[in-house]
Amino acid sequence: MKETIKYLLLAFVLFLAAPQEGHAQYAKGNYNFLDFQQKPYYFGITLGYNRANYRVFRSRDFIGNDSISTVQSVNGPGFNLGIVTNLKIGDYFDLRFLPTLSFAERQLNYSAVNPDSGPINRNIESVFVEMPFHARYKSAPFNDMRLFVIGGVKYSFDVASDARSRQSDDLVKVSPNDFAVEVGTGAQFFFPYFIFSPEIKFSYGLGNALIFDQSLPESSVIDKIISRALTISLHFEG
Repeated sequence: MKETIKYLLLAFVLFLAAPQEGHAQYAKGNYNFLDFQQKPYYFGITLGYNRANYRVFRSRDFIGNDSISTVQSVNGPGFNLGIVTNLKIGDYFDLRFLPTLSFAERQLNYSAVNPDSGPINRNIESVFVEMPFHARYKSAPFNDMRLFVIGGVKYSFDVASDARSRQSDDLVKVSPNDFAVEVGTGAQFFFPYFIFSPEIKFSYGLGNALIFDQSLPESSVIDKIISRALTISLHFEG
């Protein structure tokens, strides 16, 4: 995740270095852009690939326990499918709402104190209904292309949490509700009939996703877990 933040910062610096002169939006080569510039709002679809995990904070009971030596979270793959709603605010700002169905997989790996016991893996497969609200700032267009940065918040609800709880009572329990902040960057490519926008964004949870259960050793050694995700999206708008 540290490398991801570095890439986002680099992209942001390059974005700030892009030309921002007002007359650039009418420069030669922005033919498709001028057609879309007349629209106050537009819609689209989004397809995405995500890698999600948790940031794990160990509890005080971790030191005193005699069964678990380490606990860590491993990235799991997933994909997103959603709808894009975009409202223009002037020439350089947008407000965006992207209701999305997200399939994500996270894994908590435990190492036992007794090496003969072997590792314990807990897969947490989720189906999220996500409600992201973003503000987007765009550069001046050049040859039917412009860069942008985004920032916003997201609410997620895991519709698979009840089914997961019914399957087993000895799993680490995770709250179905989650709030996160999101930052990202991307580019718009203007074609005659649609706008193609590849985007990369990073999500960081704002609250503790763990539902504590003292009766479960795998839960008692954890103080809190914070959701994190990296998403690469392809937006098709028009």
